[in-house]
Amino acid sequence: MVDSIYRTRSLGVAAQGLPDQYADGKAAKVWELYIGSKNDRTTQYKQWLIEELKRNNCVTVLDVACGTGVDSILLVESGFSVTSCDASDKMLKFALKDRWRRRKLPNFDKWIIEEANWLTLTEDLKEAEDPERPSSYDAVICLGNSFAHLPDFEGDQVNHRIALQNFYDSLKPGGILMIDHRNYDIILATGKASAKNVYYNSSHIKDIKVSNLYVNGHPSLITLDYTMDLSNIDKAKFSQSDAHFRLSYYPHCLSTFSNLLQEIFGGNKAEHQHAIYGDFKPYVEGDNPAYYVHVIKKPGTEPES
Repeated sequence: MVDSIYRTRSLGVAAQGLPDQYADGKAAKVWELYIGSKNDRTTQYKQWLIEELKRNNCVTVLDVACGTGVDSILLVESGFSVTSCDASDKMLKFALKDRWRRRKLPNFDKWIIEEANWLTLTEDLKEAEDPERPSSYDAVICLGNSFAHLPDFEGDQVNHRIALQNFYDSLKPGGILMIDHRNYDIILATGKASAKNVYYNSSHIKDIKVSNLYVNGHPSLITLDYTMDLSNIDKAKFSQSDAHFRLSYYPHCLSTFSNLLQEIFGGNKAEHQHAIYGDFKPYVEGDNPAYYVHVIKKPGTEPES
């Protein structure tokens, strides 16, 4: 039976980096169930992220898709100076609780958390007026397929450009943007999404159903309906309605997204300026990874070590 009203996401599910459309407190609960605990990041992802940041001499990091703080905590624990932001205060509440709980540990008392929207990122951070916050960063990270939550209802990707320009403006000369997206090329071609998640070890995802929306012949929206196995979950915390939820994404294809990044960052596609990884390994044309990760450098001198 088709929904009488087509919803792009389940009620209560916030999209990271976007206005908090369903601020009823359910969002963070569903999100934590989807991704698993903060200890469930894959070893491969942790190693790749830390090594890539260190290889580029990064010290200060802006996590623009903080959510409940999973990546930010990993970076704080690894000794980086971290500023975290998200548009959802309900999601940030969990990050703030973690910061307070661990405030006596090294670096956690210096972890900066702010509410900010990608489309007004630089203005939002300036308005926060935190004297401890850097004015620019060695790295900006937007990972976990977060950027794809930003829709393109106008059909010209103007909001994508605004957000990427704000990421660019937040970087020091020579700083890097680390940003990713699912392999939407294969999803559009096959109508199926891989259940493989290179970021999380969550054991709850049972099935993913895909709906592709085309506008005037162009892919405009991909909706994923998730079914989770709650058989071993505390029934006092989660009801059966939590077993099903929906998230929608803009289908960034590899070629067009690469061109968009080059448009914002300028320069050519020299390997040292724009590297592409497939599931955290150097991408080779013909590979079919579940996720693409882009690391692109802002022109200028290298960040100071």
